[in-house]
Amino acid sequence: MNIQIRPVLTALRRHKVGTLLIALQIGLTLAIVCNALFIIHQRLANLSQVSGVDEADVFVVANYWADVNRSTEQVDAQVRADLIALRQLPAVLDATPASGYPLRGGGWDNFVTMTPDQVKPTTDAAVYTGDEHFIDTLGLKLVAGRNFRPDEVMAMGTQQAITPPTAIVSKALAERLFPDGNALGKSFYAMGATPSTIIGIVDPLHRQGVDQWSNSHAGQALIWPLRADDSKGIYYIVRARPGQLADAMREAPKALYAQSRLRIIDPKDGVQDYATIRHKVYDSDRGMVILMGVICAVLLAITAAGIVGLTSFWVGQRRKQIGVRRALGARQRDILAYFLTENFLISATGVALGVVLAFAFNLWTVARFALDRMSLGYVGIGVVVLLLLGQGAVLAPALRASRVPPIEATRSV
Repeated sequence: MNIQIRPVLTALRRHKVGTLLIALQIGLTLAIVCNALFIIHQRLANLSQVSGVDEADVFVVANYWADVNRSTEQVDAQVRADLIALRQLPAVLDATPASGYPLRGGGWDNFVTMTPDQVKPTTDAAVYTGDEHFIDTLGLKLVAGRNFRPDEVMAMGTQQAITPPTAIVSKALAERLFPDGNALGKSFYAMGATPSTIIGIVDPLHRQGVDQWSNSHAGQALIWPLRADDSKGIYYIVRARPGQLADAMREAPKALYAQSRLRIIDPKDGVQDYATIRHKVYDSDRGMVILMGVICAVLLAITAAGIVGLTSFWVGQRRKQIGVRRALGARQRDILAYFLTENFLISATGVALGVVLAFAFNLWTVARFALDRMSLGYVGIGVVVLLLLGQGAVLAPALRASRVPPIEATRSV
C-alpha cells in the first residue's frame, strides 16, 4: 500500500472551501478543548484542596446580635458566656470565637510587609481571629512553636483596630516571609506600625477565599489572638466529639439561646457542618467543570459530524473516480488509505492552527482573568484527541468508499 501525497493535495485544492472550513473547525475545537481541559483540571484540583480543618467533626454557627447598640465590653461578656455554655455541652469537644473560617468564600485579609514603611507588600495573608482554643477547635496541626496563652487573647470591638504582638502563621506564609526556614521569633507587619512576632506555625491552613485571585497566595494565613467582638455578630466554630456531630449541631443553638434570646441564628443555614461549607464554596467550580465538559463533548461531536458529512459528500462525488481506480487495480485498502491520508492532512492543518489559537486564547485569559498559563501537556492531549477523532470520524465513509465496485467506472455521472 503506497499512498502518493501529491494526488491527495491536488484533490484538496479542488475543494478549498470545504477543506478550509473543516481545518478551521478542527483548529477552533482544539483551542477551546485544550483550554477547557486546563480549566477543568484546575477546578477539580480546587475541589480536593486540604483546608487543615478536622472537617468531619467541626461546624460553624453564624451568630448575629439582635441588639447592635451594646458596648464592646457587653458583647465580650456575652461571647465569653456563650463559649462556656458551648464547651459544657456533652457532645462538644471545644469551641472558639472567630471572625472567619477556612473555605468561607471570602473574608479578612491583609497585606504583609517586613518593615512598617515598606511600600510594596511582601505578600497577602488571610487573617483569622480566635482565642487560645482556636487551633484545637479547628483541629489544626501545630508543627512548630506554641499555642496562644489565655493572657495573650485581646478583645477587639467593631470600631477598633488592634494589632496583637503575637501571631501564629501557616507554614506557607512562614516560608514566604522567611525562606531560610527560621520564622519562629521573627516579626512582620500586617496592620499599622505594630509588629507581630511569630510564636507558632501550623500546617496546612487554607485561606477563607477560594477565588482565582487567592491562588497566588495559597495557604498563606495568620491567626491573631483576638475575640473580634463585632456588635453585629460573630462566628462560633465548634468541634464535636467523634461521632457526635449531629447531636452537637442540634444542641449548640439551644445552648446559645439559653444564654440570651437577643440573637439571630438562621434556622436554615445558620449552623453548617464542613461538608456543607465545602459544597457551597466550590459550587461554582463544580458548575464550571460540568459546563466545560458539556462544551467539550458538544464541540467534539460537531467536529466529528462535520468530518463525516464532508467526507461522505466527497465520496458521493467521486464514486466514478473511485470505480476507475478500482478498475485499474486499486484494492479496497488503497481506497481506504487514500481517504484516511486525505483527512489526516486536513486534521494536521487544523491542529497546527489550533495550537496557535490555544496558546493565544490562554494568554488572553491570563491577562484578562489572571488565570495560570497552560502547560504543553494539555495541548498535547488535545492534539492527540483531535487527530484520533478525525481518523475515527472518517473511517465509516472511507469504508463505504473502499466498497465501491469497479463497475461504477462504466456508469454515467
